[in-house]
Amino acid sequence: MYRLPFVKMHASGNDFIIIDTRQGQVQGDVTEFVRKVCRQHYSVGADGLILIQGSDTADFRWQFFNSDGGEVEMCGNGSRCAARFAYLKGIAGKSLRFETLAGVIHAEIMDGTVKVQLTAPRDFQPEVSVKLGAWTREGSFLNTGVPHVVYFVDDLETVDVVSEGSLTRYNELFRPSGTNANFAKVLGRGEMAVRTYERGVEGETLACGTGATAAALVAGAKGLVDSPVRLTTQGGSVLKVYFGWDGSEFKDVFLEGDAVLVYQGALEEGALL
Repeated sequence: MYRLPFVKMHASGNDFIIIDTRQGQVQGDVTEFVRKVCRQHYSVGADGLILIQGSDTADFRWQFFNSDGGEVEMCGNGSRCAARFAYLKGIAGKSLRFETLAGVIHAEIMDGTVKVQLTAPRDFQPEVSVKLGAWTREGSFLNTGVPHVVYFVDDLETVDVVSEGSLTRYNELFRPSGTNANFAKVLGRGEMAVRTYERGVEGETLACGTGATAAALVAGAKGLVDSPVRLTTQGGSVLKVYFGWDGSEFKDVFLEGDAVLVYQGALEEGALL
């Protein structure tokens, strides 16, 4: 009988299925496997899936997939879950390193939170004009491991995140890989709120770690906030972003937030029907 052990975790409401494949591999087409087990109602359901693999240069290596089966370079919330999983399972200690497509991630397990040092942001464009149907919204672009557009808005409650996010995600400016879209509001020198449309999920998620990081960094570069910045996500959780900015580049970028073990079990054949 098919039985594959897994763990379900969430970070700020962004939920993930984590499978340790160091002793055995997922059988068949991985993309199709991810799509099936991430389905709501019919299977486990999740925003993404993480495969933990062995590494010769770090504590472990991961493969990260969005729920549509697409593999992506990095996920801030997922990285915290992967780090806590590795610590809970004895794969690594409280201070650890793991490989991603975006580079090596450093993480620290803390009381109640996990703090990760992200790879150096790149491709910063302070001003981008994005055509959204019949009108244009002014924003900024920054890759914090994955590509993000950041829009500053006056009213987060009324903005149409799904519609504007989708138009941004598929905009010709960001082809072929597309981009995530973040709608942010500055509340003070160290406080922000953010909502994110994520590619791969193709909708708004309760939180996005790399998106919150992008919003904080862009706001910092524009002189609107100071490090560290507390960002309230759509799910109500708070993420904390630390950074340095010298006027031309970002450095020492850290993301801190929760990483919660929800349950663990084994996938049966019915999860893949």
